[in-house]
Amino acid sequence: MIVLAIDTCGPSGSIALGRVESGRISVLGEAQLPGKTYAAQLVPATRDLLKFHNLSTASLNAIVIVNGPGSFTGIRIGVSSAKGFAEALDIPLLALSRLAILAAKANTGSAALDAGRGEFYFRDHGREFLAKPAPAPTSGTLAICEPAALQHFPAAILVEPPSAADALNFALPQLIARDFADVATLDGNYLRRSDAEIFAKSAGKI
Repeated sequence: MIVLAIDTCGPSGSIALGRVESGRISVLGEAQLPGKTYAAQLVPATRDLLKFHNLSTASLNAIVIVNGPGSFTGIRIGVSSAKGFAEALDIPLLALSRLAILAAKANTGSAALDAGRGEFYFRDHGREFLAKPAPAPTSGTLAICEPAALQHFPAAILVEPPSAADALNFALPQLIARDFADVATLDGNYLRRSDAEIFAKSAGKI
């Protein structure tokens, strides 16, 4: 099984190709996507990565999309692109939480990501929510990937930001179990409304 993973949730993004065989996954290659270029670069970068490994879009058997939380624009671009690939190629789609991947990367049950406006996205043993920086994990250690977050969580584990390659490794059990999403109804894992929605409500427009 050849799998394409997409992560456009953070300030920079990535795509990765993996091969699932005999209950294991091997990462064939990964490409970085600079921030604010996702709309223009994601599809060409995917084609280039496939070509480098002598593959085509027709070679893909599944898509893994990291659907948030994170940048609203990045999530929308990633999710819509993943759904487009899945529908055009008639292949299944698997959605993963960026917080879950971060927690797994640090080998802990809890993780936090900066959500802006003095708030953080939290994951604590399967439960995800938005809060001001105060919640400590109910047990275990908190994983973070943003150095600035250390001022709020000095005892946290700081790791590199999760990537599309990390998503592939994390996705293996679900790929084997064929625990796929409904392509038609899949949306971003935003955990809060966008600034546009919040400001529109404040102005009495919604």
